[in-house]
Amino acid sequence: MSFLAGLRERAARTNPRIGFPEATETRTADAIRRLAEEGAVRPVVVESVANLDPGLQECGVEVLDPYAPGRRGEVADLLPEISSGGPVDTLRFAVAQMHRGRLDGVVAGARSATADVLRAGLRIVGTAEGIRTVSSSFYMVPPGGSPADVLTFTDAGVVPAPTPEQLAEIAQAACRARRLIVGDEPRVAFLSYSTLGSADGDSVRAVREALREFREREPDVICDGELQVDAALVPEVAAIKAPGSTLAGRANVLVFPNLDAGNIGYKLVQRLAGAHALGPVLQGLAGPLNDLSRGASTEDIVHMAYITALMTEAPRKL
Repeated sequence: MSFLAGLRERAARTNPRIGFPEATETRTADAIRRLAEEGAVRPVVVESVANLDPGLQECGVEVLDPYAPGRRGEVADLLPEISSGGPVDTLRFAVAQMHRGRLDGVVAGARSATADVLRAGLRIVGTAEGIRTVSSSFYMVPPGGSPADVLTFTDAGVVPAPTPEQLAEIAQAACRARRLIVGDEPRVAFLSYSTLGSADGDSVRAVREALREFREREPDVICDGELQVDAALVPEVAAIKAPGSTLAGRANVLVFPNLDAGNIGYKLVQRLAGAHALGPVLQGLAGPLNDLSRGASTEDIVHMAYITALMTEAPRKL
């Protein structure tokens, strides 16, 4: 079974309540209807009933109305400003309800900027144990690809110029998320324009330092660096450029040295190789809150709901 085809079946094993604070947005509303029909997750609309399309309510989804009597008081300690009686920020309200355990995860970003989604997560749920850097990954799925074909590209959406310590934390968070989302063991390559000393420079030295830090954090994870991308992914090239590498050209987590490289890399693979880019999946938060590209399709939102469902299996270790 392909990775994408298996997402729904795997998500159904947990059948979590996933909150959608942007249900008045057309693509999101369509995704909620589809999710309700498929039944693998339980979509929860976080919005005033007065603002909803009647057709959305008719499909039987649960509505968590912030304006219902007593509802604001449930999260007033987390969002004290809602006690003033003004409009409710449905994004932060949904995240607060997740923090209270009334939702298992939240998906937003079709209308909200990534910065707003991140601020809501950092302010309300905070970072995961042992992680101070919130970052993101894209899961690159080739056409018809199996789980073994899926590559994690990190960070491709959040941290512009990570320090070596941040790179190590980004890799650590990516490993935790991959185990939940793909279900295999991560094999991590720290990427560079150099392979094991073939060149030198400030960025190369930063990648080497990040690898040392990562090995201290995750001594049991197979990893190597610094590696050029062909030495990380092609066994025949690895045998020439990096003989003896523990990865041997079989990395499934690619850690990019900065946001420029990560963002350009995932979009090149998406556009030129026709890979499906799932993400940005937020990692490093103490709960499953996920962002969407504002250009996301209905199908993208459905896939992100399933990914969020898989992340609920260990929400405090993301």
